[in-house]
Amino acid sequence: MTRIFNSQQRAAITGVPASLSRRQFVTGIAAAGALSGFNAWPSLAQAANLPGNPSVLSGTEFNLDISETPVNFTGKSSVATAVNGSVPAPLLRWREGSTVTLRVTNRMRVSTSIHWHGILLPFGMDGVPGLSFNGIAPGQTFVYRFDIKQSGTYWYHSHSGFQEQTGLYGPIVVEPRDGERHPTNRDYVVMLSDWSDDNPEMVLANLKKMSDYYNYNEPTAVAFARDAAAMGLPQALAKRKMWNKMRMSPTDLSDVTGHHYTYLMNGASPDSNWTGLFTKGEKIKLRFINGSSQSIFDVSIPGLKMTVVAADGQDVEPVTVDEFRIATAEIYDVIVEPSAEQAYTVFAQSIDRMGYARGTLTPRAGLQAAVPAMDKPQWLSMIDMMGSMAMGGDMAGKHAHGGMSMPGMDMGKGSMGAANMPGMQGGMQPAPMVMAKHARTEYGPGVDMRVDMPRTNINDPGIGLRDNGRRVLTYADLHTIGGPLDKRGPGREIELHLTGNMERYMWSFDGQKFSDSKPLHFRYGERLRIVLVNDSMMPHPIHLHGMWSEMESPAGEFQVRKHTIMVQPAQRISYLVNADALGSWAYHCHLLYHMEAGMFRKVVVS
Repeated sequence: MTRIFNSQQRAAITGVPASLSRRQFVTGIAAAGALSGFNAWPSLAQAANLPGNPSVLSGTEFNLDISETPVNFTGKSSVATAVNGSVPAPLLRWREGSTVTLRVTNRMRVSTSIHWHGILLPFGMDGVPGLSFNGIAPGQTFVYRFDIKQSGTYWYHSHSGFQEQTGLYGPIVVEPRDGERHPTNRDYVVMLSDWSDDNPEMVLANLKKMSDYYNYNEPTAVAFARDAAAMGLPQALAKRKMWNKMRMSPTDLSDVTGHHYTYLMNGASPDSNWTGLFTKGEKIKLRFINGSSQSIFDVSIPGLKMTVVAADGQDVEPVTVDEFRIATAEIYDVIVEPSAEQAYTVFAQSIDRMGYARGTLTPRAGLQAAVPAMDKPQWLSMIDMMGSMAMGGDMAGKHAHGGMSMPGMDMGKGSMGAANMPGMQGGMQPAPMVMAKHARTEYGPGVDMRVDMPRTNINDPGIGLRDNGRRVLTYADLHTIGGPLDKRGPGREIELHLTGNMERYMWSFDGQKFSDSKPLHFRYGERLRIVLVNDSMMPHPIHLHGMWSEMESPAGEFQVRKHTIMVQPAQRISYLVNADALGSWAYHCHLLYHMEAGMFRKVVVS
């Protein structure tokens, strides 16, 4: 059953004083020592000349030193894994068509690595220990050298242990050979991340002992009374009975929440307030990178519309929105045009609504805007649990959850049926109902849920964003300019299921953790379709190294080219891949603790 604790009990378990205020959890207290300051890049070309900012390294030859560095993000001294003494690591500026050489020296007592996320390169340069190389031993230097065949916004991070969580991540901007498609007056990187003073191994151990260890938003008696008043006592009781029978939490949106994390924007806590300057009437590009280990953010700038012009480094047809969700490892470039001589808050609230990162766009240093209140957290709904069964009123009585029916739920065209399904922008998207193909390995103790008929819609903004009164970006809005890289259809199809056992904190593909799995084999030169079915109630951002993932619409048409694709709960996503990169590649969920718990596969292209 779902565990519910009062503040004193929770304090006894976690060691966090019950008197510690929510704002102290949410905002953090200090930036990273010498790394504090504006942390702003008014222009990428001028950034290196601004005092108090992270270094910007440009050209084709780079020397990067990885070391342990003292930091203070929360009022408590801690140690980070830094590059050239910086958290985030320095901004690397490359140019399309050049060849870069990066000499990475390990100044620590443990092995390390750097993976160049989203960059197409030979597998020996990919930076994944055990797959592409042995890692960088203490005191050793590894030389990365590869051609730059693309442009856009990307990032780099460690692929060794939990070093990404402890600070080893940084931005990359690759200037296009022929100039920017959308020139702007100013250009800022906005890198989002999550910081914990605790040892990451201890965080994982806590999750293994109690998967909702960091969830302070569990159902309460007050919430039950509110449900009873809104829907009647019998339905409120049925709702709780259903969740208790499944032994799952309807508020399990993030494994590690804002009650534990301090969220950073370009290395600055909310109280330190990263600041970017502008002049009224200018066009400003903001390159949002989610460099967190475990956090999904919903980003808005109250008072400003954002025009999305690129996704994961690839130009898309411009689409104007009020808000967008950015999963771990995803990237969105947006353009804003402040028309008033005032400050604007750049606001990134976590999906669990327990914390936020924030910064300020302002015409004058020191001028700030109000920080908006976080949205109220929402419970997971039937669509997040049963997929297309919850979207069609005629599916009443069918089974999901591994064949177990959902007790107490009215599956007709009432509050949970298709007629009132929330959040589908532009109405219900035509989406075929497809039966999932469950592997026999899914039927075991490592899997607590299976979705027989996943939803295929991609115009759902997701839990917490449905019907919020704002124009929210969805994958259905994204269309990569130029279309697919290859006009061929797929020669074959691979279906994989994203599986887990929430209570035991076990994560896997098809019920098999990495240590028990066999590699996936792609034939060199083939074009294949990968189908991902999320058999859990948590979103999973999935990253395939070395090759682009060309996502399809529900009708099977080319949609958008990405390197990381978030699969929502009970959702089916398909994409085409050109197996044009020989070697061994990583394929994994980019939620670090999910990857470490087993949601990882090896892909061999031969």
